[in-house]
Amino acid sequence: MASVVSETVPKFTVEALKSAAKQSERCHIVPLRLRRAIKKYLREQEEPHMKRKVLRLSESFSEIKQVNLMLPTSTSKELFEDPLKSVDCSQRWKIRSAYGDIGLKYREDETLAYVASRMPAVYSALYRVLSEVHRRLPGFSPAKVLDFGAGTGSAFWAVREVWPRSLNRINLVEPSQSMQRAGQSLIKGLKNLPLIQSYGSIQALSQDVKKSDRQHDLVIASYVLGEIPSLKDRITVVRQLWELTKDVLVLVEPGTPQGSNIISQMRSHILWMEKRRSRKLEAVSGKDSKALTTLKNGAYIVAPCPHDGRCPLDNTGKYCHFVQRLQRTTSQRAYKRSRGGPLRGFEDEKFCFIAFRRGERPRQPWPLDGVKFETLKEQHARRNPADLEIDYEDQFISDDEDVQDEDDPISYDSDVTDTDATTEVDDWEEEGEETARADLGGGWGRIIYTPLRRGKRIEMDVCRSMNREGSEGSFDHIVVTKSKNPTLHHQARRSLWGDLWPF
Repeated sequence: MASVVSETVPKFTVEALKSAAKQSERCHIVPLRLRRAIKKYLREQEEPHMKRKVLRLSESFSEIKQVNLMLPTSTSKELFEDPLKSVDCSQRWKIRSAYGDIGLKYREDETLAYVASRMPAVYSALYRVLSEVHRRLPGFSPAKVLDFGAGTGSAFWAVREVWPRSLNRINLVEPSQSMQRAGQSLIKGLKNLPLIQSYGSIQALSQDVKKSDRQHDLVIASYVLGEIPSLKDRITVVRQLWELTKDVLVLVEPGTPQGSNIISQMRSHILWMEKRRSRKLEAVSGKDSKALTTLKNGAYIVAPCPHDGRCPLDNTGKYCHFVQRLQRTTSQRAYKRSRGGPLRGFEDEKFCFIAFRRGERPRQPWPLDGVKFETLKEQHARRNPADLEIDYEDQFISDDEDVQDEDDPISYDSDVTDTDATTEVDDWEEEGEETARADLGGGWGRIIYTPLRRGKRIEMDVCRSMNREGSEGSFDHIVVTKSKNPTLHHQARRSLWGDLWPF
């Protein structure tokens, strides 16, 4: 049932509230340094029939999706309800994952097609995800990163853009040699690179690195779990990645029902696993529990979920995913095919993601605790009559003013300037600090799907926490009316799919 937002006011100012809630980006432009690297790499390969190779790669992804959809429902349910039922607990970490044997190997032509068609979109989604982690955890600056299923290095480029000065070392796990070579070629010539080490598997990394050095500040697994048809292997891999995580673990999958299902299963498993671990710690309280206290106790979700309870979208027929629009690069426009009509200058990359952090969810006041907003009647009462005077000259647009379409504010031909003669500073520049941020308490909801504007009312589907501890969540249809709360109505009109919503 739809609930109407009441006339409560946040402790934030209106401007700070808008800044804190903003998480999405209308259209992302792939950084010039990455576009130039892709163009140079493709030019050096000089491969013919690229359009055919790009189409074949797309068909390979579809085949993997079909294999995943054939997983028996009974196996999924059994592992979901009791992940250790079919596996000997003492042997869990000694199982060798089948990743690399059953995943997509990527031949040379497939790797080339991936760089040309998919890498800019994957990078844009990762940049969007990691940017939110950066905004919501302003004190988090990863020095040591693990990228599982690194591919051609999309996550590395995104990490360097979001945290340009903190990265000291990055370990890449990628079984495809052609992908490794492509990633190395793309970063050739970049300055101030961190220490980069590539491995073919997690086992190879564990054998090469001392046990005391295996913890990573940030662990990323992007667009890779869906390439593992076995649910048991996925759970094994994610458990291994969580053990290698010192602080934050980020999982990203395509924005499909199958990708959302994978994220949902891994979300439930890690939260279940940490709750089970917490109960063990309580049971052995006062005893020798050294083996159980090597890492921070507990886990909570940084994004996108505003709570750590059961997903309210389970068994509803809906799935949680987001979209990032990006300006197509030269290679994408050259090699991707359109379904009738000219190829658009942009594309929408749909993705699902989740970011975990070790420890307990911080307790924060809800953003709308505090004063009352002015009603529309109160705003009208204090209007200055002088503000109502109309300057008719302002009603006309002068010839020297540029007009941009609100729905498509970016011209998609700026890639024409993407030449080798273009100069750019090689060092990544740190972004300015946000003036306001959304804390990780239970008072911020997440807008799922595009808000609907119906006259003077805005309707939004919002996933939110039902309590201040963030232990339980709900999925609600929220209605914001201009008459009851003009300030929040103004913010709702400018909110996008994926933004936060204060409660």
